[in-house]
Amino acid sequence: MAVYHDAVCKLCRRERQKLFLKGTKCYTEKCPLEKKNYPPGQHGTSRRTKISEYGIQLREKQKVKRIYGLLERQFKNYFQKALKQKGRTGENLIKLLERRLDNVVYRLGFAPSRKAARQLVRHRHILVDGNIVDIPSYLLKPGQVVSIKEKSKTLDIIHNSLKRVKEGTYPWLQIDKATLSGTFLHIPERADIPLNANEQLIVELYSK
Repeated sequence: MAVYHDAVCKLCRRERQKLFLKGTKCYTEKCPLEKKNYPPGQHGTSRRTKISEYGIQLREKQKVKRIYGLLERQFKNYFQKALKQKGRTGENLIKLLERRLDNVVYRLGFAPSRKAARQLVRHRHILVDGNIVDIPSYLLKPGQVVSIKEKSKTLDIIHNSLKRVKEGTYPWLQIDKATLSGTFLHIPERADIPLNANEQLIVELYSK
């Protein structure tokens, strides 16, 4: 699978908002967006013409895609799944993305970023209902328990990251820091998901 290898801080600057792709660095003054709140490149500070309707929709899609760390084909596949489900397509899309194992590992506080969470999953540190799952895109179902493998419970990255999340932060997740486990209680409502995005613009973009 293709992987983005360029500096992820450039992606935040391109969207002109923090996408929290760099873990703890995003919460400090070292975040490049604090000093360079303009798009990267030699023309980043120059005046730009008014962005078109298509441009606005494209930027919203790119932003959400980058937040969850997906490539275009993956993202479009999720959109097609959301389209087939009942209800509002945009909300269905966000709910599907929130069910990804790498995202839940990040939300539970076991990793400082979704990229780091994906690495933990790939390296077989994560259990789902007691079984190793090394597929970051695995979609969790209500009631399933995500935990850290016994031999991996001493990893510094996990303990340092746990300080970032407080129990009860996400109503659809139940975190137990003592046992390094968490339960996916139910599929979250869109209003509960802390995502600064207008998913309806993505629907309009793909509907063209």
